Amino acid sequence: MNSLAARIRSLPPSCGLVRLVAVDGPAGSGKTTFAGRLAGALGCQVVHSDDFPVPWEEGPGGWFHALEEQVLRPLREGRAGGFPRYDWVRGAYAEQVTVPPAPALVVEGVGTARASAAHLVAYTVWVEAAEPVRLARVLERDGPALAPRWREWFAAERAWFAADGTRERADLIVRT
Repeated sequence: MNSLAARIRSLPPSCGLVRLVAVDGPAGSGKTTFAGRLAGALGCQVVHSDDFPVPWEEGPGGWFHALEEQVLRPLREGRAGGFPRYDWVRGAYAEQVTVPPAPALVVEGVGTARASAAHLVAYTVWVEAAEPVRLARVLERDGPALAPRWREWFAAERAWFAADGTRERADLIVRT
């Protein structure tokens, strides 16, 4: 992980003064774990897509506008960004998260490396795992009652990633 962090540090800033790193891939692939380890090696913050509320019906792309408006736009302008973190357990907004301009920022979640924002990203990591593994992971985390929803979500992700060409643009592909 340290060699990857050194590689990222050597890149020019991509979003204002920040080297934005997108960790993307389908649900249950291990994005959150990988992003946390990478952020630890970089000594930087992670912003998770799960910190933004999005109805299942909006699919993989529904949350990104909030990240763009509240975090990426201010960073491009050299200012701190921030957003109210959504607490999915309570079903309400929680604390305000501040995202200051820093040498690096990791954003993690489905759709973080989307084509429309590729010009803002210094480095893209695609994390993947076999679908049965991913399904087992999300059901262990969220409970078996959500299996039908997760199957729908997986189908929506497949369509999203195929249309966006996300994996093909990745600088690094990680299988978990």
